[in-house]
Amino acid sequence: MIDAINRLPVLSFLWPRMLWLMALLLVLAAAYVWLDGRRRRTAVEYPALKTVGLATRRGAGWRRHVAPLLFLVALAALTFAIARPQAVLTLPSRLDTVVLVIDLSGSMRAKDVAPTRIRAAQVAAKHLVDAQPSGVKVAIVAMAGTAAVAQAPTRSKEEATAAIERLQPQGGTALGNGMLVALTTLLPQTAGDVQRLMNEEDLPRRPQGADVNADTDAVAPGSYAPGAIVVFSDGESNAGPAAMQAAELAAAHGVRVYTVGVGTAEGVVLSVDGWSARVKLDETVLKQVANATGADYFRIEDASGMKKVYRSLGTRLAFDKRDQVEVTAFFAALGALLAACAGMLSLWWFGRVV
Repeated sequence: MIDAINRLPVLSFLWPRMLWLMALLLVLAAAYVWLDGRRRRTAVEYPALKTVGLATRRGAGWRRHVAPLLFLVALAALTFAIARPQAVLTLPSRLDTVVLVIDLSGSMRAKDVAPTRIRAAQVAAKHLVDAQPSGVKVAIVAMAGTAAVAQAPTRSKEEATAAIERLQPQGGTALGNGMLVALTTLLPQTAGDVQRLMNEEDLPRRPQGADVNADTDAVAPGSYAPGAIVVFSDGESNAGPAAMQAAELAAAHGVRVYTVGVGTAEGVVLSVDGWSARVKLDETVLKQVANATGADYFRIEDASGMKKVYRSLGTRLAFDKRDQVEVTAFFAALGALLAACAGMLSLWWFGRVV
């Protein structure tokens, strides 16, 4: 209940001084109470006036207060409209391309998430593809000891799903490489910086507040609306550039990198090709990547968690932009609607407008 209240939009006003007009509503309410009391006294002192309708009509009861109350609330809504209210709302995104990065490392064969981590990641990824609007392009990047594009951006959900199904476990984990390949798939103009990182060279420093490219609204993390990257991984990495270096480059271009942790914190002992090791979910790096790029971290531990992930992640991708929007029209429309209702109810019950 408290969380739901905290998620309600907070109003601010462009013309807050106009809210002083609310004081007039208190005057009108007091005047109505005084007039109603006066009418009651008149009915008691002059019973004969009931015959001409100046007193309360028989059977009216509480109904005679409904129309005035609605009219008062309508005036309050219109007063809010005059003050030009604003609210921070979550708006539909302008998403054009989603790049899914799927970890195919040996540790993804672990069965602490049924049937295996990699299979759980594939199922969640396919659900996420199905949830995308028809106009959104989806690309698939396979990540193991190296990373490569398994499916170029396509609007065909069948092609994207087939590419996910073809993925097979391999050796090694290059989390940073997977993110960098996804970044160049999303923004080809980043290829130069990506190559420098892969060659372990330092990137040139960008002036604070400088534009990265024409397609980017700002260099602030998460500001690139047309695209996003989603990484399915258990977080372990033993090759290529550090994941946080790739995350910093993505953040510099405003690209959000959502991360989905697949596995359990306790992990399991995995035996493959004659070696055994306990493989655990490393949430730390996945959370850091998501936070650095203005995105969110999710976790898959079981079937119910998997459903929750693709639903929540699908919602984030569909409605990902929070912005301050003027909602004057809403309050104006509400005021007009309530005023109309007040007039119609009064006309229906008593044959007159308020």
